[in-house]
Amino acid sequence: MTTTALAPHPAQRRVLTVLVTAQVLSGAGLAAGVTVGALLAQDMLGGAGWAGLPSALFTIGSAAAAALIGRTSQRLGRRTGLAAGYAAGALGAVGVVAAATLGSVVLLFASLFVYGAGTATNLQARYAGADLATPPQHRGRALSTVMVATTLGAVVGPNLVTQLGDLARAMGIPVLAGPFLLAAAAYASAGLVLWLLLRPDPLTTARAEAALPQPTAATTPGSAAIAANTRMLVLGAAVMVLSQLVMVAIMNMTPVHMTGHGHSVGAAGLVIAVHVAAMFLPSPLSGFLVDRLGRLPVAAASGVTLLAAGLLAALAPPHSVGLLALALALLGLGWSFGIVSGTAIVTDAVPLATRAKTQGTVDVAIAVAGAGGGLASGLVVAAGSYAVLSLTGGVLALAVLPAIVWTARPGIASHS
Repeated sequence: MTTTALAPHPAQRRVLTVLVTAQVLSGAGLAAGVTVGALLAQDMLGGAGWAGLPSALFTIGSAAAAALIGRTSQRLGRRTGLAAGYAAGALGAVGVVAAATLGSVVLLFASLFVYGAGTATNLQARYAGADLATPPQHRGRALSTVMVATTLGAVVGPNLVTQLGDLARAMGIPVLAGPFLLAAAAYASAGLVLWLLLRPDPLTTARAEAALPQPTAATTPGSAAIAANTRMLVLGAAVMVLSQLVMVAIMNMTPVHMTGHGHSVGAAGLVIAVHVAAMFLPSPLSGFLVDRLGRLPVAAASGVTLLAAGLLAALAPPHSVGLLALALALLGLGWSFGIVSGTAIVTDAVPLATRAKTQGTVDVAIAVAGAGGGLASGLVVAAGSYAVLSLTGGVLALAVLPAIVWTARPGIASHS
């Protein structure tokens, strides 16, 4: 391999700068709604059994949006797909505010569904960070750079719950709808940044350059290589699906668990802020480990870390904000390990010609898993307890280990 082939792509720095800017903005929209979504549903619908519904709705919406964003990006590039996704997320946030103000449950359901587009877009932006990453062994660090940028907005958002509630009250809007005002502005701003500044488009540029004549003749993958790539694709998707399912289920019910034991909404917002920071802030570490140690060891670490999070959340005394925050921090770290390693595995396994569409399909599965986790979380807590939910989630996360063994059995892929 020549030195030129190893050099960073000249447009990669600009692409990452624009993506990072958009992610900082969108992070506030991602986290603000998460903090109060379950409480808003509980308030409008009555009973903790319905508290998991908002998460289920906007993750179902996220699934639909993931497919549309992937297909749009495949045809028109990342710039158009991501900007449209954030615009839809902003529209959904406005709808949630209107629904809360009018007391309309039907509008709330529809708006939460559309609001999920923001979550899907925030997550799919990581793929754009890896499109021009060279050499391929640096993909983990490139995509993690995009993910870590979400941290600032994601941490600030939940900690503004009280102030946003005061603003909403002054505007004659229900207090719990206040954070969705921030979400609308955040998503709209992120979409505008991408639409105006994401040039050159990373995906279309990568495809155009891949179509140029190469110094050496390209070889057609054999059946064994295709089978290996397929197994790795399935594994990467499974790692991310499990990580999302466990993370959403436990995270979703933590504010309800805390407020049910006398904690304020502000205290719950603090714990969620710690959790979201732990999801995105360690991303550079996750990316470094994925590139240095390999995809599979970090994927295995995600299952073990999520188990530790579930055990601590189940055993933590309800009055201990510190232990709950630590449990949610481990939950975020386990998710980071799973998403970064899984994304790298999928990107390695899929050719440029179908990359965006396949990535969108994988994110549909991730979103559906999140929807299932969000919906089931409220029902499990209503029928059992928060401890039962946390223990179940932690044990379920270990399913990633036999999946890794199954994939590696015939021979570990070159990037493992």
